[in-house]
Amino acid sequence: MRIEIDPKKESWNELCERPSIQRDQLEDLVGGILSDVKENGDEALIRLTAKFDGSELDSLKVSEQEISKAEAVLSEDLKEAIKLAKQNIEKFHSSQKETVERVETVPGVVCWRKNIGIEKVGLYIPGGSAPLFSTILMLGVPANLAGCKEIVLTTPPDQNGEINPAILYTASLVGVTQIFKVGGAQAIAALAFGTESIPQTYKIFGPGNQFVTKAKEMVQMNGVAIDMPAGPSEVLVIADETCDPEFVAADLLSQAEHGADSQVILLTDNETVLKNVEMALADQLEKLPRKEVAEKALEFSRLIKLKDITACVKFSNEYAPEHLILASANAQNWIDGITNAGSVFVGNYSCESVGDYASGTNHTLPTNGFARNYSGVSFDSFVRKVTFQQLDETGIKNIGPAVELMADAEALFAHKNAVTLRLKKLSNEN
Repeated sequence: MRIEIDPKKESWNELCERPSIQRDQLEDLVGGILSDVKENGDEALIRLTAKFDGSELDSLKVSEQEISKAEAVLSEDLKEAIKLAKQNIEKFHSSQKETVERVETVPGVVCWRKNIGIEKVGLYIPGGSAPLFSTILMLGVPANLAGCKEIVLTTPPDQNGEINPAILYTASLVGVTQIFKVGGAQAIAALAFGTESIPQTYKIFGPGNQFVTKAKEMVQMNGVAIDMPAGPSEVLVIADETCDPEFVAADLLSQAEHGADSQVILLTDNETVLKNVEMALADQLEKLPRKEVAEKALEFSRLIKLKDITACVKFSNEYAPEHLILASANAQNWIDGITNAGSVFVGNYSCESVGDYASGTNHTLPTNGFARNYSGVSFDSFVRKVTFQQLDETGIKNIGPAVELMADAEALFAHKNAVTLRLKKLSNEN
């Protein structure tokens, strides 16, 4: 890892840079995949799955038999753990529901807003060596709570054309309506445009690598909404002398093992903490099954010592991390200074892993600095907020003249006339 001791403020922009591949190359590759799927449908998906995943498929759709088999082979302990996480996620996201409140803005004018679930949503679930069945909980639970009618899930198969049993079990548990064996940018294309097998969806959710993220960004131009730019995982830890360096190292590695393009950052005001964390990282890294993946991620990661915690918080806000851990017995004192972060973990025992799985908050979060202007996935992500208004005779009399004057000032005479006709009729009736 790169170590920085008291870097100058002018260098912060450089230190906040994420690892990435050349933008033009990325757009060309993804653009070609999107066009291929749009033009060739299922045939393109099967061909691209063989190319990228090494899996020869006869059918893209997961069968009921495959789901039943997955439930049978999964251990009861894991099933119970998944159910516990589901319960906590439901409890937290249910609290985000709004009751319909009718507001009388003036006598005779009543306005209200109602949440209506998005009818068709697509969930992208990364697979491969780390099948993220926990992401299904984070997306499927609020989708169900919101009342989404069609919940379509895509995830890459292994080389045998199979999906991890935990993914299938969890998808069934949360009410996913259809599951398909396809990953990468081609899965995003299928959810955006539809194919012979996969229905077109109205909004696409889920994290992924840079290819998936770029595909989501590009399909927006075709009228398909996305949750947010959610690319490679990242964590930033602010730690002081009251932290536990072994805890901090474990938290950094928990993100580094996600993928070679992940990034982890440590900020501290204490050089001893930095050195102790560095030693703990080296020790724990040797014991990781995913050591090679984590090592590659650490090449793009940094341990940074700044002059004080105030500077650490300012740097963090500039970086705008997906996950922010406040590793300190004094963490409560720092909260008010945090403005840009996807999800914050407060104190030495609030490891980021609990948010990934079972605390109840959502782990689908903005990355790459987008925490400056995006929120993480929530119940609200799966609904449209539709406004209503109802006027009676008193209401149109109360605001009609003001509307006539405003419409006239904007030279929108048909707007004015829609009010004038109603006011005249009421005047004649009286």
